[in-house]
Amino acid sequence: MKEVSKVTAGEEHAHIVSALTHQLPDADPQETAEWIESLDGLIEAEGTERAQFIMRSLLQRAGARSVGVPMVTTTDYVNTIPVDQEPEFPGDEEIERRYRAWLRWNAAVMVHRAQRPGIGVGGHISTYAGAATLYEVGFNHFFRGKDHPGGGDQIFFQGHASPGMYARAFLEGRLTEEQMDAFRQEVSKAPNGLSSYPHPRMMPDFWEFPTVSMGLGPMNAIYQAQTNRYLQNRGIKDTSDQHVWAFLGDGEMDEPESRGLLQLAANENLDNLTFVINANLQRLDGPVRGNGKIIQELEAFFRGAGWNVIKVVWGREWDALLEKDTDNSLVDIMNTTVDGDYQTYKGESGGFVREHFFGKTPQTKEMVADLTDEQIWQLKRGGHDYRKVYAAYKAAMEFKGKPTVIIAKTVKGYGLGPHFEARNATHQMKKMTMEDLKAFRDHLRIPITDEQLEADLYNAPYYNPGPDSPEIKYMLERRRNLGGPVPQRRTEHTPVKLPSDKTFEIARRGSGKQQAATTMAFVRLLKDLMRDKEFGKRIVPIVPDEARTFGMDAFFPTSKIYNPKGQNYLSVDRELVLAYKESPQGQILHAGINEAGSVSALTAVGTSYATHGEPLIPIYIFYSMFGFQRTGDGIWAAADMMARGFIIGATAGRTTLTGEGTQHADGHSHILASTNPAVVAYDPAYGYEIGHIVRSGLERMYGGKHEDPNVMYYLTVYNEPILQPAEPEDLDVEGVIKGIYLLKRAENDGPRAQLLGSGVSVPWVLEAQKILAEEWGVSADVWSVTSWNELRRDGLAAEAHEFATGEKRVPFIAKQLEGAEGPVIATTDHMHALADQVRQFIPNEFASLGADGFGFADTRAAARRFFKIDTHSAVVKTLQMLERRGEVPAGTAREAYEKYGIDDPNRGTTGNAGGDA
Repeated sequence: MKEVSKVTAGEEHAHIVSALTHQLPDADPQETAEWIESLDGLIEAEGTERAQFIMRSLLQRAGARSVGVPMVTTTDYVNTIPVDQEPEFPGDEEIERRYRAWLRWNAAVMVHRAQRPGIGVGGHISTYAGAATLYEVGFNHFFRGKDHPGGGDQIFFQGHASPGMYARAFLEGRLTEEQMDAFRQEVSKAPNGLSSYPHPRMMPDFWEFPTVSMGLGPMNAIYQAQTNRYLQNRGIKDTSDQHVWAFLGDGEMDEPESRGLLQLAANENLDNLTFVINANLQRLDGPVRGNGKIIQELEAFFRGAGWNVIKVVWGREWDALLEKDTDNSLVDIMNTTVDGDYQTYKGESGGFVREHFFGKTPQTKEMVADLTDEQIWQLKRGGHDYRKVYAAYKAAMEFKGKPTVIIAKTVKGYGLGPHFEARNATHQMKKMTMEDLKAFRDHLRIPITDEQLEADLYNAPYYNPGPDSPEIKYMLERRRNLGGPVPQRRTEHTPVKLPSDKTFEIARRGSGKQQAATTMAFVRLLKDLMRDKEFGKRIVPIVPDEARTFGMDAFFPTSKIYNPKGQNYLSVDRELVLAYKESPQGQILHAGINEAGSVSALTAVGTSYATHGEPLIPIYIFYSMFGFQRTGDGIWAAADMMARGFIIGATAGRTTLTGEGTQHADGHSHILASTNPAVVAYDPAYGYEIGHIVRSGLERMYGGKHEDPNVMYYLTVYNEPILQPAEPEDLDVEGVIKGIYLLKRAENDGPRAQLLGSGVSVPWVLEAQKILAEEWGVSADVWSVTSWNELRRDGLAAEAHEFATGEKRVPFIAKQLEGAEGPVIATTDHMHALADQVRQFIPNEFASLGADGFGFADTRAAARRFFKIDTHSAVVKTLQMLERRGEVPAGTAREAYEKYGIDDPNRGTTGNAGGDA
């Protein structure tokens, strides 16, 4: 059967409006009409503002009298701000319209030129074309730059709209034509290359916030707004006149991250935050909600989450029609027309809209009888109307007590012509035909001739009248008044006085006769760092609801948990020494069961040195593998933003976290961390190693001497209690920092071997050293590997140096092992791949023991024996390698294998029980 295509009236979609009276019988229609007439009279006499107050008062009274009035989650499909409440537009709309056209032309031409033969690097034309008005109203009237007396705003630009930001910087004189022609050619056209999207790491003086990994922008914006308030409440910086703007796509709002953290903004009354959703009704491949209404859905969602919602649906051309709509016929059609139809209308013509939209009722058909098809086609959506958008932005800035979301209806590819506008494929369209270019030029009234265009299809000229033109002078004056250009990133910050030697004394001391896990060793160091009079205030512990597990509940009564509303309840544990305590001046960011939010907090806090010129040191502590595995994309975004700070993978290890099972047994986070170039990862065994690593990290980030301070240090710490040794007097500190040092030399003669361990496995190999000496006469040295990842990076750098120069450079691990005899056996509580990273840089014969596969719940000893990574497995592997070399008698390894029962998990003895922290 042939498919019939038709435009539906949307009768089956009544759920997309509130339908307060839907299916309710009207017992007295005449009385109902009198009430409605009374409301109409009130609006005509007193205006919509008075009517709003009366309606709110009636709803409040109805609730008090138990009248079942449902919450109004959606309003009619019209603008939230009535015409009579629109403020006067303060700018010169005609001048702004002219250079907005130039911006749209230059943005499109930049992407188009990047498709010339031999280049073809891609890009996006349609997003900015549809969103230009949303941005330009902000640029001209709201976005405050870094030199604004209040400190400037933070603006999360929609990633696919980046060509528009480059086009504006070009007209402002911040980018050259050469740079515009280097779009998406960052290496081949260096130093002029422009990144594809907002990437601060690639353009560190321009972009501030990466947003194109969709969903991260919304949640990072929320936590940026929270961090602004955190700085204010803790007295570190006055951020009261700074605002956070996030420009988002309606398709992007389907990401769980886009919606999943809205409650934080509402709960903390973040009225310093505005979301602007570019509702062009299209995602990357087609309609966002073809059978529904995404604007209505988002309105209900945000309103339910406690946000202030402003809809900008229709442009000013619709005002007269809506004024004539006395029987709600037009509004009813607006309410019931689904998004798939609205998209189709913009892909057709004015005549099509007349027939299929206005033609649905006699009343609406008559409304447009005196309009031409061209006039119907010029009925704009609200997101393309300066006055409507300005009214929404102004209302958002003035609204207090809640965050605001502005949902602005636009057309994707607006003005680009029939091949682009509202087409499903428009997101993937990156170049224009000659016909498209000419039509676009004519639509925008760009003074470029046919001859100029026809000279070279892929070299259409940019348009820039120069700094002396009235339009450019006006543009620059607007930005001067608002505090300078945006986007712009600066890194000048308040100097940081790093903690003294005394602060790290606790780490060097060891635990004496008391056992302590490395988690506790780290927390003890953190406590002393936070006590430092000058430095301590800059530390921001970030915990996603496992603070007690990590032994951090001792921080609650002293450092307190940040809550802008304080603690307005009687705490159940108020009589305890370690009582839970919330405060507006609290230092700890306790995100709850929310790793994604915690990484967003890490990002905002870790970039405060650049965003606010006030360095903060985030210490993000998470449980087991719920860091790199769960929120790796967020950590990549933090790396792009050049966040600085510490990430602590507590309760690490595939076998150390007993009883929790598959999803908690972390044996691979270091492998994941190794993929992120901005992460410096360590697997320390002892508290004194942690002390030196943390100190080195602080020096690198804020000591002012390192060439690359923009890194995050990742430390895995464990919950298995051991006797923490005091720092050796002759400690090889360089080895600790670079990744490997000799921990204990063998004290006996015999066949030689080298045992490498990291983190929790170091005590295992120390025990293996003893067994090898006492039972098998083997002389094995023990090395603590603090960072497999850094050793590999150093080795690769040595290889790259030799490749580039022909000069051989010895990797650090090879230097350290110089003269060390015998095979090297590496044992960790992680996958084989972790230790195997250094295999190619070790001259000795090498073998690794690792815990591959799924973790499981059992005792530590049984799990380690099962994975064959425990003490006795290391002994057997060493004997096996020595036997192969002929240095111990044949059959020795098999004898040991049978003696220790390597295949029997019940015979494992490595490790101990207990230890939450």
